[in-house]
Amino acid sequence: MPCTALPWVIKPLFGFLSDGFPLGGYRRRPYLIVSGILGAIAWIALATVVQTAWAATLVILLSSLSIAISDVIADSLVVERVREESVGEAGSLQSFTWGTSALGGIITAYLSGWLLEVFATTTVFLITATFPLVVTAVAWMIAEDPVNAQGHTALTNIKGQIKNLWGAIRQKYIWLPTLFIFFWQATPNSETALFYFTTNKLGFEPEFLGRLRLVTSIASLVGIWIYQRFLREVPFRVILGWTTVLASALGMTTLILVTHANRAIGIDDHWFSLGDNLILTVMGQVAFMPVLVLSARLCPAGVEATLFALLMSIWNLAGLLSQEFGALLTHLLGVTEQNFENLWLLVIVTNLSTLLPLPFLHWLPKKEDV
Repeated sequence: MPCTALPWVIKPLFGFLSDGFPLGGYRRRPYLIVSGILGAIAWIALATVVQTAWAATLVILLSSLSIAISDVIADSLVVERVREESVGEAGSLQSFTWGTSALGGIITAYLSGWLLEVFATTTVFLITATFPLVVTAVAWMIAEDPVNAQGHTALTNIKGQIKNLWGAIRQKYIWLPTLFIFFWQATPNSETALFYFTTNKLGFEPEFLGRLRLVTSIASLVGIWIYQRFLREVPFRVILGWTTVLASALGMTTLILVTHANRAIGIDDHWFSLGDNLILTVMGQVAFMPVLVLSARLCPAGVEATLFALLMSIWNLAGLLSQEFGALLTHLLGVTEQNFENLWLLVIVTNLSTLLPLPFLHWLPKKEDV
């Protein structure tokens, strides 16, 4: 794990601080302001004073810290407001926030390459430094009720937060859905093997892989829109069950690319890969949106930032295990960077494994219960 990923591993710590240690009487706004300032400092330093690899690593770590803090605070603000949504409105706010995030990804995918062609690298870094400052400016406009923390010592706050967090985690309605989604996320995948197949065997160039990333960003936006428009009132069990089955079935279409069957029907590898990624990304985003909605609605008042960040860290850990299990299967089947003889079998096994958690769908709550 690169050191720059460390802030994302300790996200629950930032949530713990935000929930239990108000700054200037506020729990969210000051931390968001600080995160923006840290991010601006990091990018300005990268553009002006950084000369060594060690210095670059430190400022990139600082930038990662800035983003991780702002991510936790933004999530906690969403969680607080999600609690006010009715069952019929559930998911509207998160669909909007994730939709804007996907839109931002599309814009940056376009602009980043163009900016590097027009400006020097240091100039691009300075332009990037303005965005954390925008976060700082916007943070002042966030409506937040002040917290009365008089008479509370740091030790009292720590004890209170730990007690509240432990009390929440012990609740069956929280840990049981968490366990299901952990298993659901941790099933092995074949992404690494497929990456080497597309680059080493099919010869996909970096330029095309960039286009592929752009297509997946657009597909994510489409998936969010589909969920918001048609599926946000569907019960969690139903939508996760059916999307898992459909994603497993559609994932088998990768066999067409692996066996080169697409060429037999006159479809170029590039076009087939674009279409396949588009469909699978849409399905994946549709499946993940109810997970986010459920995670937000499970968080009780007082520990919103801590518990939601903890849940996101658990999902990230499950994703890491998914990659490790996939790597183990890849090794056992003899698939390497140059040998793809058993890749078809790896694709079948990993797609079928996604169905394994389905017998435990009843661990998820009914939508009206959260």
